[in-house]
Amino acid sequence: MTADATTLLLGRTLDPSACDPFDGHVLACLFAIGVAESASGRSLAEALGISGKVLRGVIDQYFPGAMDSLEAFGLDSTILVEEEEQSLRRLLQRSRSTSAPLSSLLAILVARRAMRPNHLWQDLGLTNRSELSALMKRHFAPLALRNKNDMKWKKFFYRMICRDSSARRCVAPCCSECSDFNGCFGDESGESLLARVRLQMMSSTVVPIHAVRSG
Repeated sequence: MTADATTLLLGRTLDPSACDPFDGHVLACLFAIGVAESASGRSLAEALGISGKVLRGVIDQYFPGAMDSLEAFGLDSTILVEEEEQSLRRLLQRSRSTSAPLSSLLAILVARRAMRPNHLWQDLGLTNRSELSALMKRHFAPLALRNKNDMKWKKFFYRMICRDSSARRCVAPCCSECSDFNGCFGDESGESLLARVRLQMMSSTVVPIHAVRSG
């Protein structure tokens, strides 16, 4: 099943009572990008950072008609969460806008996808960065408010983690004097990874999904 087909399937099987259309779109994109990575031997469980009973519970709650189709992509893999990812999980969990279970789930999913090499909106399977900004404002408003200079989200996450741990990841006294300014605030344009998968399928040209430039 291609990523596009998975997105379509999930859209059709989304339980409308489980969440609103935007959150359903985000979850469908996350699951679809996980399926796309299965071509490189990574299970859906590994791609999302949840497995087994927890992952099946999420599918059953949000996409009850998709369970049989998603079983083939590996739901029971052992999940290893390194300290870097754990720190990001903690940051997101304590920065949730509400105590809703979906926000807690998204904290786990975003933390796992932030370990991937591309722009965060790409690694979440989203269409563009504005969708990521909307996601952050909705579910992690305290972080969204603190990122008032619109720093790239991965860079901003690590800045917050270092600040909370009293570490100094950057030695520059302020961002305007940093030699890596463009790395933190530069352009985040690019293709959606799911759009890249679609083009690959159409052209039958195999291009690794991680080939999109990082940021």
